[in-house]
Amino acid sequence: MKNSSASRQRRSIRLKTYDYSQSGWYFITICTQNHRCLFGKIIEDEMHLNSAGYMLQKEWMELPLRFNTIQLHEYIVMPNHFHGIIEIVGAPLVGARPETSILTSDKVKYGEGQPQGIAPTIGNIVGRFKSITTNQYIRGVKDQQWQAFIGKLWQRNYYEHIIRNEPAYLNIADYIQTNPQKWQQDIYYVG
Repeated sequence: MKNSSASRQRRSIRLKTYDYSQSGWYFITICTQNHRCLFGKIIEDEMHLNSAGYMLQKEWMELPLRFNTIQLHEYIVMPNHFHGIIEIVGAPLVGARPETSILTSDKVKYGEGQPQGIAPTIGNIVGRFKSITTNQYIRGVKDQQWQAFIGKLWQRNYYEHIIRNEPAYLNIADYIQTNPQKWQQDIYYVG
């Protein structure tokens, strides 16, 4: 008989041999559970944040206070998802980095709540963001009558893409910036 917990495990969408704590640039996408539009609306090709959307933006901008080895780049809060570029600092883009520039744990001061000598991974950073925003959203439902969600605010996982060179970065940055203009063609569009 098969172990029932093993049969319920989800297949990871991460690269098996890749160290997601190493310096580099990462494009992430996080979606609401069931693609519920909770953070505002697209009106005339522009994203208009509601108070929940502003909360999300604020918490995103405060991530470097929690993880002082990251820098944030382009991002967009969409009605039911979030796109952003996170840079783990210390080296140029992943594909362009010489081996000698990889940071060692004694050369980096890690962020709040991060054990000394252990670099935060993209998973740690995204997990913290999802946790904080979920707690803030629950407060907003109670105190400001934000639209309630059923079960979970965010989908269980997130999407990430390792940005390997400058042309890829520029392409992704343009995608993020123009996302509201392409909302009705977006794979996450709910009309």
